[in-house]
Amino acid sequence: MLTKLEKITDKIIDGVGYLTGILMLWLILNVAWDVMMRYVFHDSSIAMQELEWHTFSVIMLYGTGYALRYNAHVRVDFLYDRMSPSKQAWINILGTIFFLLPLALLVIYGSWDFVMDSYTTHEISEDPGGLTHRWIIKAQIPLAFTFLIFCAFNFMLHNINILRGAEAPLPEPEEEVIE
Repeated sequence: MLTKLEKITDKIIDGVGYLTGILMLWLILNVAWDVMMRYVFHDSSIAMQELEWHTFSVIMLYGTGYALRYNAHVRVDFLYDRMSPSKQAWINILGTIFFLLPLALLVIYGSWDFVMDSYTTHEISEDPGGLTHRWIIKAQIPLAFTFLIFCAFNFMLHNINILRGAEAPLPEPEEEVIE
């Protein structure tokens, strides 16, 4: 049952990861367009520049949950790597419960008024020609941290399944060797 639930949540997280990858392609095109307009045609758009920042922010916000799914998140590994898979699973579960979840809930709680103020005041860019509806990008903060909580649930399921012996630990992402 837990393994099946983990597989379902894996698919949802992978779907969000796929959409984040599409946003990355959009960001590349947006930056290329902005650079071409600025240096070839000597024309620039504040809205396009702001869209670059906003798109990058969304990629980073949702990418954290996706990284957690593939065990690619930042961690101090010098002790963790020497532990057995069951000890690693316990550290992952306890770390998620006592560190990740409280932080994510704190960010959701703390960002709610921030988003609502932006929405109720119809906040727009301070720069002429900038983007309107600034609340949309600000709303991504609590939404992305809600997604992170969903990913944390998936991460804990995975580690519970490791403790049950139902599956093997995820392999660590390979490090790039610079020569």
